[in-house]
Amino acid sequence: MGGSQSREDIDLSDSDEYEEEDDESGDQYDDAKDEDHTPNPKINTTSQLSGSIDDVESRLKSLKLKYSSKASVAKLNPKNAVKLYLHIGGNTPNAKWIVSEKLSYYRFVKTSNLEEEGESDEGEGGFWVLRVGKKVNARVSTDLQLKMFGDQRRVDLVDKGVWAMRFYSDEEYRGFVVRFQDCLFENVYGLEATDENKLKVYGKDFIGWVKPEENDDAMWEDAEEGMWKSKSPTVRGRESDDLLEEFEEAASGGGGIQSLALGALDNSFLVSDSGVQVVKNFKHGIHGKGVYVKFDDGGGKLGSSNLGKSTPKKALLMRGETNMMLMSPAKEGKQHANGLHQLDIETGKIVTQWNFEKNGVDISMRDITNDTKGSQLDPSESTFLGLDDNMLCQWDMRDRKGMVQSLANTSSPVLNWTQGHQFSRGTNFQCFATTGDGSIVIGSLDGKIRLYSRTSMRQAKTAFPGLGSPITNVDVTYDGKWILGTTDTYLILICTLFTDKDGKTKTAFSGRAGNRIPAPRLLKLTPVDAHMAGGNNSFHGGHFSWVTESGKQERHLVATVGKFSVIWNFQQVKNSAHHCYQNQQGLKSCYCYKIVLKDESIVESRFMHDKFAISDSPEAPLVVATPMKVSSFSMSAGKGK
Repeated sequence: MGGSQSREDIDLSDSDEYEEEDDESGDQYDDAKDEDHTPNPKINTTSQLSGSIDDVESRLKSLKLKYSSKASVAKLNPKNAVKLYLHIGGNTPNAKWIVSEKLSYYRFVKTSNLEEEGESDEGEGGFWVLRVGKKVNARVSTDLQLKMFGDQRRVDLVDKGVWAMRFYSDEEYRGFVVRFQDCLFENVYGLEATDENKLKVYGKDFIGWVKPEENDDAMWEDAEEGMWKSKSPTVRGRESDDLLEEFEEAASGGGGIQSLALGALDNSFLVSDSGVQVVKNFKHGIHGKGVYVKFDDGGGKLGSSNLGKSTPKKALLMRGETNMMLMSPAKEGKQHANGLHQLDIETGKIVTQWNFEKNGVDISMRDITNDTKGSQLDPSESTFLGLDDNMLCQWDMRDRKGMVQSLANTSSPVLNWTQGHQFSRGTNFQCFATTGDGSIVIGSLDGKIRLYSRTSMRQAKTAFPGLGSPITNVDVTYDGKWILGTTDTYLILICTLFTDKDGKTKTAFSGRAGNRIPAPRLLKLTPVDAHMAGGNNSFHGGHFSWVTESGKQERHLVATVGKFSVIWNFQQVKNSAHHCYQNQQGLKSCYCYKIVLKDESIVESRFMHDKFAISDSPEAPLVVATPMKVSSFSMSAGKGK
């Protein structure tokens, strides 16, 4: 577990000092197209340098290299010239960069067909493509996982491999980054990247998100130091290994684990195709109790309903964690459900089947969640929230028809507010979460994130603009100061704090922040790790660690991608002086994290409740569920203090 130095930051400065005398000398480097670069899927916890200094000197002599100044090299290479490298070896000790093209050129081409060889960089319609020599040909998007190294005049990216482009001058490097960001804006929004269009997309209140270097970052330093003050990580790698595996529990009862319902009391629950496995909560993780509730056994059938025929995709604990609401899509592959089942955990029987209905008409829900971040602990709790594409509502299990408050109407694609504000198009809600006081945050298909206070749920207090990628999961801290949105290729972390005109500090749930909200930060994988995670893998389920007590601050963030559970130190991400943020253009991106690697794709990764953190550990255990087993990891005692 944990990450090693990935070698992605290896210094490429030799390309400035030496140029090959002739093409034959370049044969000492393997060309990208002639090499099988299948990465080793295991992540090692140490990094080794291959060869001694004598070996390096001997190799340099054999290459017949001659010295050439940086200035003369730049003169030999016209505009858009780069040296192109390929990274091989993944995260193994043998990882290294090889020269793919000693002298290459990049172009931004607008085309309607990725395979076209057109030379034009202008034109109507189509999308922008980045081409580098004959090796890189990809649509300009966040899928490229572009990472900037301003101090090295270099960018790394992913396109069927991991590439590094090294520029010959600061001006060329900066020009490329600006051009890339402009092409990305146009591909996302379909508008030319002018100041006028950026204002149109982001609005005057969030124009600082376009130019974060001009934004006030003071609010990011608001949070006090957590009890775990992490050591400074090495600049050229991920943080060191400090996760200890405590328990590993095989899934029982048949089928595969579909979701994880963590409890803050005695038990947690693994929901599979055919039933619920009960596990015991310990200070070092979760461990099996030998209890398994089958959906189609005993009380599994209710009337004509058999939950065993459908796979629950959402499990919500309620009533002091004695009841569980299970929601299954009406059809496989669909996100919407027409109802849910209520499981009495103490008896192991499904006691009620609920249908979603409004004014006598069946409706569907995309997601459900608790009224507040800790309300599952309340034995008297009877209400929960529901979300559909254009509806936010509250359901009450005491009411015959269930729904007691409609917050937005799905009868039309227009979202109507009580105070005169009205959207002209559908909201396309995707996911939501609640704070400790019941404020609501909702993520949308267009990337927008809307905030609603508990007392004014009909009108969004704040609507953050989208960055172009759909929000697939959203979480919020207990105090409502921080929001974490998950997209396929990155996480977005938003600070909701601002100072009002009276000098008071508020969150954007309680007041309109105007242009006083700081720019967000992005959490990303390095290009090497993004490539190792696999081309079809996307981030999902980004969460803060779990706190339900006022005055306590979450310490970590975790998300899942493929076989990786990726963990960020929250305090480090908030630190404006963190080395990741140096020499970056645009929104600040953090690449320092720990990784838990499993043998199969991970279903969900969540931190247990804060009460299960032992005194000499900086965090409650992390629970990682794959289809066939669940593992618990603790931060090693005494490290990172």
